[in-house]
This record gives sequence, C-alpha cells and structure tokens, in this order.
Amino acid sequence: MLKIITLISCTALFTCAELSAQVQQATPAQEAIIEKYLSKGAYLHHYTSHEWTDYINAALGEDSTIALLWHHKALPLWKTMRYEMALSSFDKAVQYSRKEYLARRGFLKCIFQKNYSGALTDLEAAKKEFGLGYENDHSYDFYMAICHLQLGRYAEAKRVLLAEIERTDGRPSGYTPHYLELFFMGIIHYELRDYNKAIDYFEQSIGKYPQFSDAKYYKAVCYLKNGNQEKYNSLLREAKADYDNGMTISEDSRFYEKYPYQVNWAMVQLPE
Repeated sequence: MLKIITLISCTALFTCAELSAQVQQATPAQEAIIEKYLSKGAYLHHYTSHEWTDYINAALGEDSTIALLWHHKALPLWKTMRYEMALSSFDKAVQYSRKEYLARRGFLKCIFQKNYSGALTDLEAAKKEFGLGYENDHSYDFYMAICHLQLGRYAEAKRVLLAEIERTDGRPSGYTPHYLELFFMGIIHYELRDYNKAIDYFEQSIGKYPQFSDAKYYKAVCYLKNGNQEKYNSLLREAKADYDNGMTISEDSRFYEKYPYQVNWAMVQLPE
C-alpha cells in the first residue's frame, strides 16, 4: 500500500514543525492527484525516464505540499548520482513529512552522498524525536557507526556499533548480529590496529556469509600485518575468487553505490 501524504495548513492550533512531524494522510483531492499522476502516470514508466519526471512535476504543479511527490522527484537523482539536486527535492519531503523521511535522508546522505556529518545530524535527530528505527534492514545506530568510522572517530564508532550488536531490546528471540555489523566491527578494530580482534570479527562475519569476499580480504590483510604471509596469500586468492563469483556486500543499494570499505579489486595486487 502506498504511503500517502496529506496537506494540512498551519493554523493557530498547530505549528508547521508539529505538523511536519506527522506521517501525513492524503486528502481526497490529494488522492486524486496521486491516482492521476502516479498510479496512472509515473508508475507506468521507469523512474529514470523523462516521463516519470514529467508526471511528478505536473503533480507538484497542482499540489507542492505532498511529500511523496518530492520523494519520487528525488529518486532518479539519487540513482544517477546527482546528489545536490536529489537533496534539494528530498529536503521538501522531510519538510512536509519529517517523521517519515528524516531518517531516510540520513541513510541517503550516508550511503549515497557520503555526507557523513550531515547523515549523523539527521539520524541522531530522528532517533531523538521518534525513537530508534530502521532503514534498509539496519538500525539508525548501524549507519551512525559507519558515519563515525568514515570520519575517523574509531572509538565512537566502536562504542555505537558494539551497543547495537549487543542490543536485545526490540530483537526477536534467538537474534544474532548481521554479518555487516560484524564486518564493520572488524573494520573498526583493523583501523585501531588491533588485528587479532579484527580477525575474530571477520571470522564471525564469514561464519554467517561464507563467501563474503570483502571480509576475507581484510582478514587476509590482518594476517599480513601479523607477519603471516602464507595465510595472506591463500586467503587473498580465495577472496578474489569469491568476488569473481559476485559474492560481495549484498545490500540492495550495492547496485548503485559502493559501501564503505567495499574492496576495489582494481587496486589490489594479487600474490604470484
């Protein structure tokens, strides 16, 4: 079911900020716009096509306060790396439906735009205002840890991610950490030059994803740092073979963006 946004005017009873904090519901007039320009228009075309954008722009011409339209206007821009234009539109989605789109903007800034300070601002605000939530199967804290990592704040990244790995509130019975949580904990320890601890986390990540080429690569590098050339050579070749079989980070967004610390094999010299 489509998430629909409503137009609610600012009155003496409510401020604009209060209204934007809600996930809005569409008025009948807005539902008609969505039906005409999305269901019977943009959705019949690929989101990178001119027709998609033409229908979205026409709909915005009738009602520019529908957050869903701004989200859809930004979509092809994110996917084609026109980040400043994408953000300009997505900011409008956040303006009209803050609760629905604030954390999403933080995720997009983190994974797509690589604006880690900006992503932290959005994710921390979303958590404070609305509680811990998820984007693309990972919690806000997961992305905040990545942001701290990418900003060189290794101790803070470790603190945030370790708390997420050990969190039990809201978890189903028998939950175990995601392989990427373990991978990035390994990366944090690698950057802290605690290579033995990094190897331990990479092993745990590989245990959940046995062909995970990126974890094997960094585990191999840790062996090399520890002076074990033989294990490095063997595991690096294994990692490259897994990569050649398509076994890398499996997030949906990987088709559009490289994830932090995802291995660029063009920069790797394999042992002879």
